[in-house]
Amino acid sequence: MTKEEIIEGLLKGSITCASRLITMIENREDEAIDILKHIFPHTGKAYIIGVTGNPGTGKSTLVYELTKRFLEKGQKLGIIAIDPSSPFSGGALLGDRVRLEKGDLDQNVFIRSMATRGILGGLSAATRDAVNVMDAMGRDIIIIETVGVGQNEIDILDIDHTTLLVLAPGMGDKIQAMKSGLLEIADIFVVNKADTDGADKTVRDVQSMLSLGPERQGWIPEVYKTIALNGDGISDLIEGIERHKRYLEQNNLLGGNSYSESQLLEIIKERIAERILNEDNRREKIRQYVKKIRKREIDPYTAADMLLTRDK
Repeated sequence: MTKEEIIEGLLKGSITCASRLITMIENREDEAIDILKHIFPHTGKAYIIGVTGNPGTGKSTLVYELTKRFLEKGQKLGIIAIDPSSPFSGGALLGDRVRLEKGDLDQNVFIRSMATRGILGGLSAATRDAVNVMDAMGRDIIIIETVGVGQNEIDILDIDHTTLLVLAPGMGDKIQAMKSGLLEIADIFVVNKADTDGADKTVRDVQSMLSLGPERQGWIPEVYKTIALNGDGISDLIEGIERHKRYLEQNNLLGGNSYSESQLLEIIKERIAERILNEDNRREKIRQYVKKIRKREIDPYTAADMLLTRDK
């Protein structure tokens, strides 16, 4: 499949072309960058929802139920399930995609699982590009399900428009431990598995945490109870998501999936690293420096300076 064929097919909504391009992105093929440059003007139209939370809270089931409801509204969806990397293969380890690909989802849903490949932020390094691929192919809504939540896993904020943080009953201590991060990232809190003991207490814990936190201007985070296994509470949650979208629109805060300064810096750092690594004998030079660092013959900062100044 040629570059031109991928671009043409993608802009017509081809899932095959989108899958091919995302694979090229993950494999870091040079041609993928050229294609991304061509399709970028066609992005910025999709609404992006981030779904994060600790493992075991039912994120995948919740995403599945949200997907069904959005389909009923006639919308086309893209779903990116970010999985922890296998330490052996580097591939996606969890079964999110298997759980999501049920019989009643149709061609209006494009699902892609992506491995974090060691990225601490909870997102694959290629996630932003995958979002642009789905955006350019005409997906109305893109849902990103992240690995989990924590101090190093809040970079979903740089990509999505609405952040859902999924909790489960009995997480009182964890809520307190994650207090700072929770206050920073969530637009909507979802207490899933609300049919189990402690659901109401978890809701009260979140509400108390929000009331004791710093005063927020504009949007005040909302809290919903759901039972994703049978769909209870999903309609109310959808209304909350749409209410947040209207808030962003009314305050001119939507503006497509915008790039932050930190994201541009990440791209710059990646391109610089690629140029250094592609120079003749540079990888061997790095190996030599690593050996010296391990022997404490040189410090890593000096080694980095030498590489960046192309020391021979």
